[in-house]
Amino acid sequence: MKKKVMLGMSGGVDSSVAALLLRDAGYDVTGVTLRLRPDRYMEQCASGGCCSLEDIDDARRVAYKLGIEHLVFNFTDIFEKTVIQYFVNEYEQGRTPNPCIACNRHVKFSAMLQRAVTLGFDYVATGHYACIAQNAQGRWLLKKAPAAKDQSYVLYSLTQFQLAHTLLPLSTYTKPQIREIAKTAGLPVADKPDSQEICFVPDKDYAGFIERYTGKQAQPGQFVDENGTVLGLHKGIAHYTIGQRKGLGIAFGRPMFVTKIDAVRNRVVLGEEGSQYAAQLTAGDMNWIAIERLAQPLKAAAKTRYQAPPAPVTLLPLENGLVKAVFDTPQRSVTPGQAVVFYDGDTVIGGGTILNSDV
Repeated sequence: MKKKVMLGMSGGVDSSVAALLLRDAGYDVTGVTLRLRPDRYMEQCASGGCCSLEDIDDARRVAYKLGIEHLVFNFTDIFEKTVIQYFVNEYEQGRTPNPCIACNRHVKFSAMLQRAVTLGFDYVATGHYACIAQNAQGRWLLKKAPAAKDQSYVLYSLTQFQLAHTLLPLSTYTKPQIREIAKTAGLPVADKPDSQEICFVPDKDYAGFIERYTGKQAQPGQFVDENGTVLGLHKGIAHYTIGQRKGLGIAFGRPMFVTKIDAVRNRVVLGEEGSQYAAQLTAGDMNWIAIERLAQPLKAAAKTRYQAPPAPVTLLPLENGLVKAVFDTPQRSVTPGQAVVFYDGDTVIGGGTILNSDV
């Protein structure tokens, strides 16, 4: 009997080719498009790369072309609670969130997997570029995709159960290969551009979205230096992130960088060149994949942002499950609220949320 796979289909080329590869590999594939954005955001742009009306239609057309079933699940409530509200709350607390990681964690590999299990599916699948393997002891591992595009960073929160019930069919392919496969198969999304924005903020105006969502006007406050000296006025903390230099709205005659956001006092701390680097960080809300837990110091490599290169670190266990990561060389723009993911070569050891950083 064929294994049943519930494939998340966003309407893009990656998940469309994933459907083709799984079908041709002999799986019984059902494509599922998740309606995530609440109705009041659905018409904000023609195509958001994820769950717009056009994207749902694109996914349906691909499923018809491939001869597989296509369903649409309404997950707008859980998406608003676990992604949109999280996004807003983090910015209000002076942190910089990663809503795509939250969506993977709470929606695609939690709510969708729960639905799949309930409906009798063996696996869920997505069009992410990463590898899932199992070691000799039976522990499930998450590894980098060997091709240039790797998305293991945004999947660090996957649990052993989730990894055991997930397929990532694009793991060994490059993006040009995926587009070529789509063209050869005559898929209608072969040339569709990738989405580059957060699906519920298509204009990239995060601060404006937060104002509209909360109904509260952004509160101006003070730019200060590390000694507390007032340097000028900012237009609201949601407009800034750690390491930012451009768009401060004030000229100093020399480069100045955001080094800290103090939500309690509504202050944005600025520093000169060099101050945007951190020698260590503390992380919490940890998820370990390759190990059960961090019991002793461990050498690893850390990514503090999706595009950041891995940097050598020493991991130190702290109380309450927290972790201190001490960098061999200070790292630029280590940002509270972002994810830090630890690697041993190509294998994801685990990851968590950056709580703070120190020089």
